[in-house]
Amino acid sequence: MQVFDRSEYEGRLKRTKERMREAGIETLFLTDPANMNYLSGYDGWSFYVHQGLIVSLDHDQPVWVGREMDKNGAKATVWIDHGNLHSYDDDHVQSPVGKHPMDFVARVIEGMGRGDTNVGVEMDAYYYTAKSHQRLQEKLPEATFSDATLLVNWVRVVKSDREIELIEEATQLSEAAMEAGIDAMGPGVPESTVAAEIYQTLVGGIEGMGGDYPAIVPLMPSGEHTGTPHLTWSDEPFRNGDPVIVELAGCRHRYHSPLARTAVVGGVPNEMERVAEVVVEGLNAALDTAAPGVTCEEVERAWRETIAKHGIEKEDRIGYSMGLGYPPDWGEHTASLRPGDDTVLEENMTFHMIPGIWTDELGVEISESFRVTENGAERFSAFPQKVFSV
Repeated sequence: MQVFDRSEYEGRLKRTKERMREAGIETLFLTDPANMNYLSGYDGWSFYVHQGLIVSLDHDQPVWVGREMDKNGAKATVWIDHGNLHSYDDDHVQSPVGKHPMDFVARVIEGMGRGDTNVGVEMDAYYYTAKSHQRLQEKLPEATFSDATLLVNWVRVVKSDREIELIEEATQLSEAAMEAGIDAMGPGVPESTVAAEIYQTLVGGIEGMGGDYPAIVPLMPSGEHTGTPHLTWSDEPFRNGDPVIVELAGCRHRYHSPLARTAVVGGVPNEMERVAEVVVEGLNAALDTAAPGVTCEEVERAWRETIAKHGIEKEDRIGYSMGLGYPPDWGEHTASLRPGDDTVLEENMTFHMIPGIWTDELGVEISESFRVTENGAERFSAFPQKVFSV
């Protein structure tokens, strides 16, 4: 099933080639699953073995390269002609006979007449290994190699109307899952039970719409660990007085809408209420600043200057561009809301703004995913901006 019209994929490919020309790259080899999906539509849990997408300035369509058993998955999901799908045998997978999938990739590139071109590769992509790069260089001795790590990521940063629709659908899943998780919390309830309720909603979906697996699992640091934002869950029961930070994202056709909220098992302490008010004030000041023509660092500065009025100093990244993603991240690794990032906001850029304040005794995290519109920032979610008592 194709999620987008062919014309949208062709527009993405055209913009990618424009960036390739600007960078002097004649052939682009992509291994980031999100970038592969963005340009071809390919969607499968196959990124644990080597695969990739080849984009050539001289070819009208990308070329998919992957494992033989995944070729039918490519046929089911890509928009490109099936003659542009090339698969390697299983003796290349963790091979006992010295074969490597990049040997096959190199042969495909040679067969395309691109063996002596400037080849751009994603040097810092999660699934492009040092061994892969070494092998490609060995097998393509006439090629020169350039780092093209974020080339397609920057093409992705401005969303189409259809992409915005999918993030809006993902938001409905995010809100339902957050509500399910908060409702499931209580003294004596295992953390794993709450995580299960969240997952049930993220995947089971809501009436008329199911969900995908998110690129990041639900994060649920609790108790004395709320200052450690990337912990998940255990089977320990919640205790009265435990604070809990929940960060999750609904996912719809690989498009995410992250959302974070803080809850307390039992009543919310007065000090936490006060800190939450500061977080919300700073968050909304930053949202009010975001607009086309404003830089990312100006958005962060609005947050920092607002919380400084309350005697709190925190200079850090408070957000990042997001949208299409595969494990282990729904972030695009491009624009960040932080000091020193002079990226200029454009209409239909999408961000997850996740500021937080932590002390030795407590932490409060309240986030919003938003898009930049011609009139400013627009929140995707209407979920209440507060600390919940459960």
